[in-house]
Amino acid sequence: MSESRYIPCIGLEVHVQLKTESKMFCSCAVSFGEEPNALTCPTCLGLPGALPVLNAGAIERTILTGQLLGCETPPVVKWDRKNYFYPDMPKNYQISQFDLPLCLGGGVPLYELAYPKDHQKSIENPGKEVELTRIHLEEDVAKSTHHSNYTTIDFNRAGTPLMEIVSEPDIDSAEEAVAYLNSLRQILVYSGVSDADMEKGQMRCDVNISVRPSDEKELGTKIELKNLNSVSAVRRSIQYEIGRQIEELEAGRPLTQATWRWNDEIGQTELMRTKEDAHDYRYFPDPDLLPVKTGEMLARVQQDLPELPHEKVARFENEFGITHYDASVLAAEQLLANYYETAAAGAKSAKKVANWVINNLLAELNERDLEIGECPVEAAKIGALVDLVESGQISNNQAKEVFSDLFENPDQSPADIAKAKGFEPADSGEVEGFIDEAIAANPGPAGEVAEGNDKAANFLTGQVMKLSRGKANPKQVTELILKKLRG
Repeated sequence: MSESRYIPCIGLEVHVQLKTESKMFCSCAVSFGEEPNALTCPTCLGLPGALPVLNAGAIERTILTGQLLGCETPPVVKWDRKNYFYPDMPKNYQISQFDLPLCLGGGVPLYELAYPKDHQKSIENPGKEVELTRIHLEEDVAKSTHHSNYTTIDFNRAGTPLMEIVSEPDIDSAEEAVAYLNSLRQILVYSGVSDADMEKGQMRCDVNISVRPSDEKELGTKIELKNLNSVSAVRRSIQYEIGRQIEELEAGRPLTQATWRWNDEIGQTELMRTKEDAHDYRYFPDPDLLPVKTGEMLARVQQDLPELPHEKVARFENEFGITHYDASVLAAEQLLANYYETAAAGAKSAKKVANWVINNLLAELNERDLEIGECPVEAAKIGALVDLVESGQISNNQAKEVFSDLFENPDQSPADIAKAKGFEPADSGEVEGFIDEAIAANPGPAGEVAEGNDKAANFLTGQVMKLSRGKANPKQVTELILKKLRG
């Protein structure tokens, strides 16, 4: 059989640290980068006699996530003990949710720009939504760091509210898995649920993969991949594992359900252990935590649902008259979307503002290795700069010079920088004179313009710009040339 004769089925389990001030079952602060084991107490260390207390804010954030993803929230939910024995599990059990989680069903829309850039022009299922199984809320474990011959454990992370988002095996390729993670992260950041920074461990991913012959309906043997801490690692590991499983099946070797790790250094998966099933965890209701009625929390969450990325894209298209692609780029990050909205507010051309933000501002930030949140130029000044061009006070090339100066002198206004550079528009009488001079000096191109050749008009405009030393507005010059030569 060839590789094309096999169908991969991929499901993701995404663990997301919620953006709360305190941990899930105690009042210890949630913070990144603190001294090891500084943010602990008897509860999150699992000491005898310490009792858990539910974090209501974490529950509401999980319900909010479910609402944004189209999930249903049962009227009553409960917490369970999941028993397993790892060195990073303080109590030797984890407080989690089993049969009554906070969210059921729903789905994650795959945004076009969330796919890898090298795949965006060959998306197989545009507009796809990956179905979800559930979202449940649990506590995070400690962080183990493996050294050459010993392991250290930091319990600062232990007890942090951890939301687990489980998809159906509804993903068909490594590229769709990337789109799923990027789209999900956008929604989580937009809603303020989490910063979802994979480098900080705030968003982690386990991948379940199976392959089956295309003429069979039953899913193949599931392999779970652990230790995936970046989107690129998810893509590479899935591509490798699909190939490995097909190779095993082609050789007549049956696959065994197991947990594997991804070794990013050598680009291969490695066997960790045979996979446990749900009964191996011996779930039972946590006797220290009562079931929770969700009605009031659900009602509060539904009163003020945030705008999602795809909703913002549609609004940008309608409100500002920009293309779907430009709207998608601007809405990809919430800070960038906010920046553009501020810049476009009251501007003469919201479309031109979009062009400046995408083509000039983002390029400059990339050149300086800055994020949009670190941009020294206020958003409103981009709108003011575009207005100077649109009103004919400066040319587009002059505006680029003003733009560069804005980064060095962010406290100044575009108008003041333009004035200091001597970018004052030539008066209409001067422009008329320059046009007459250019036409007289170039009778051939002038005749072509009269006959309908727009390229010749551009040539004459260039001559006028030279005569005016760049002070004339090229758009207005072209209009005057056409009017003079064509009537």
